[in-house]
Amino acid sequence: MSILTAPNAVEALSALAHGARLDVFRLLVRAGEEGLPAGEIARRLDTPANTMSTSLAILQRSNLIRSRRDGRSVIYSADYGAFSELLSFLVEDCCDGRPEVCSRLANVVGSALSCAADAGHLGEKQ
Repeated sequence: MSILTAPNAVEALSALAHGARLDVFRLLVRAGEEGLPAGEIARRLDTPANTMSTSLAILQRSNLIRSRRDGRSVIYSADYGAFSELLSFLVEDCCDGRPEVCSRLANVVGSALSCAADAGHLGEKQ
């Protein structure tokens, strides 16, 4: 059972309901736990710094990403724990006793688990 509340889920989904912020989040998910500096994110997505700053702040307030200082840089990374909670919240009542309803979702999850196992991350806490 998910511990995420409906208002928190709405906030996270609202943060992702903008193309530029979704691009930022997906880039950070791909970057892994090491994350990326704000300037590098802006460069890769060809986004002005002030626009990127706003996008990062919204994603951080929704708890989907986190930041840390590294010298003069701010490094952003996806919060995989919060992301997992959001996914759990969304599929919590998925099947309602009918496995055929979620078979496509099960395939997606199976692919993600396979990817995690291949990368040596299966079973790690995020």
